[in-house]
Amino acid sequence: MSQSAFPGERPDRPEEECAVFGVYAKGEDVARMACFGLQALQHRGQESAGIAVGDGETITVAKDLGLVTQVFDESTLAALDGFVAVGHARYSTSGGAASWEAAQPHISAIDDVLIALAHNGTLVNTNAIRTSLISEGVQFRSHTDSEVAAKAIGYVTQQTHHLRNGIRHAMETLEGAYAMVLASPDSLYAFRDPNGIRPLCVGRLPDDRGWVVSSETCGLDIVGAEYVRDVEPGEIVRFNDEGMHSEQGVAPRRRAACIFEYVYFARPDSVLDGMSVYQARRNMGRVIARESPVEADLVLGVPDSGVPSAMGYAAESGIPYADGIVKNRYVGRTFIQPTQAMRQLGIRLKLNPLPSVIAGKRLVVIDDSIVRGNTSKKLVDMLREAGAAEVHLRIVSPEVLWPCFYGIDTDSRDQLIAANMTNAEMCEFIGADSLAFITLEGLRDSIRANHEGFCEACFTGEYPVDIPESISKNSFLTKADFAEASGLQ
Repeated sequence: MSQSAFPGERPDRPEEECAVFGVYAKGEDVARMACFGLQALQHRGQESAGIAVGDGETITVAKDLGLVTQVFDESTLAALDGFVAVGHARYSTSGGAASWEAAQPHISAIDDVLIALAHNGTLVNTNAIRTSLISEGVQFRSHTDSEVAAKAIGYVTQQTHHLRNGIRHAMETLEGAYAMVLASPDSLYAFRDPNGIRPLCVGRLPDDRGWVVSSETCGLDIVGAEYVRDVEPGEIVRFNDEGMHSEQGVAPRRRAACIFEYVYFARPDSVLDGMSVYQARRNMGRVIARESPVEADLVLGVPDSGVPSAMGYAAESGIPYADGIVKNRYVGRTFIQPTQAMRQLGIRLKLNPLPSVIAGKRLVVIDDSIVRGNTSKKLVDMLREAGAAEVHLRIVSPEVLWPCFYGIDTDSRDQLIAANMTNAEMCEFIGADSLAFITLEGLRDSIRANHEGFCEACFTGEYPVDIPESISKNSFLTKADFAEASGLQ
């Protein structure tokens, strides 16, 4: 469901991850290209933004809290002169609240040479690495796992005098999900965890003008780069005057690409592993129409990610599709405290129904996911207030039963509605006339990627990378588990 715009109110969907972007292009305005690339990827993180640029001798960085267009203006971009750039848009996962220090790219010094690192994902074993680095005299300015990775690369590089050794050692040591771009003063590096959990792709500028790396292909499109290929799991790709060079940093493991990229995170105009995200979402709608049919008058999609699936549902079922919910596209994250009366309006800050379309109609409403259930409840209430005769919710992801530790901000199990209620109980709580989720097999069938290996841990509890007890402690307990542990049962 749509994220809350109110401070202190937990969103009712897995929150966006982060975006990374890199450019190596001599003679080009790489800072401006990175800025446009981050704007295309803004949906992946709205908390902070940053760009670091190398000019052959040093690294200059500009970063701050806010959206890309709030952080960068003409004067800021003009000060970032060079031919290699890395950029980042952040949504906080590991590392907590927003701060300038937590904003990326992170800078690390290797003797008198600087490197800048941008990271999408979450690492699960950084506590021990941080402790070890601190014992060696390494200083930290934030509590993010991304800074641990940057400092680990810098420390090993300082010992070996070879940046690729530092990257390779970090890849051998770090556990979890990471898609990273790194800039030295004269080169761009891109590398990815051995399971390929987080996405990362490579593009080439026309007329051999340079190279671009992006979390999604929509980032390549905005700067006119042609998609070349994805960075492979465990691979290190380097771009410099000699062109693109690839080597295997660590051996690849079982493929485990995040399946939620197709459900919600990625932009619909992106292509992941050869599969159009838009087409995957239409397929999901067709599948759930076959799995969970219902008699109705109209099919509605919850903007934005639910719309392609709603179109697929309508095409498969023969029930007309209608734009019955309007999204306010100019409401991003806000730090302005609403009044209590505004807070009670809740979801209406971002979504508003069209009574002239839906009054008296039996609705099939398609959404991407339900996490806590509160926003789904508000959505159903809003549609009924607008005159809907019936509201049948169809969700194009399976029930979210387990938390994610790889870069998505989901709750512990006691906060996940599907882990604590039956389908009938959820339907009653939300207030829908019926509620159905796509099956995991149906979701898999909807996605025809170039591989068949996905991370589905939020649905199955089967994690491709082991989660240390220090992180998972209490996260796996449902409300019933807490009650039993407290002696309340």
